[in-house]
Amino acid sequence: MSEKSKFVQGQLLLDSGQLQGFFQHTVVLVCQHSAEGAFGLVLNRNTGRKVGEMIVADLPDLLKESPLYLGGPVQPTALSFLHSDAFIPGANVMPNLGLGHLLDELVDIGESFSPTKKVRLFAGYAGWSGGQLEDEMRRKAWLTFPASLELVFDTPPEKLWAAVLTRKGGWRNKLRAQTPEDLSWN
Repeated sequence: MSEKSKFVQGQLLLDSGQLQGFFQHTVVLVCQHSAEGAFGLVLNRNTGRKVGEMIVADLPDLLKESPLYLGGPVQPTALSFLHSDAFIPGANVMPNLGLGHLLDELVDIGESFSPTKKVRLFAGYAGWSGGQLEDEMRRKAWLTFPASLELVFDTPPEKLWAAVLTRKGGWRNKLRAQTPEDLSWN
């Protein structure tokens, strides 16, 4: 395996069925990954709250009314956001998908008049120290799948895990996609 190929930035990590607790049935977008570690955002954990209920800032109404997602268990008060538009030359996650943390940048994006912009906001994040994610992947705790803007922004979060498993293909993944989060529902 080449040095570059072991890093999964711009990929989705899916619970392979081995994870319990917070990460059970999660889909994580890996936003940054290097030898020093990895940073990701859980795409399918809605807090049930709107951004305006949780962030005390002068945000555009469009952002205030957006759902707030729980990006992970690390620093639950830290703000991160993913944004996309028709063309983002400085996209830092994958083509046309950027990651930001600064409130001023978020306000600028929210106030832009682009009809093609998309934004998702997160409290907290998922983080791994150097080698930790690679070790979890060797133990097959995570499955990988290429991320797309459609999966990040347009697939309903509550259906994302099953949808990606189904797209991944194979009878095991299709069976896994039908497994309820709480096995007592089976």
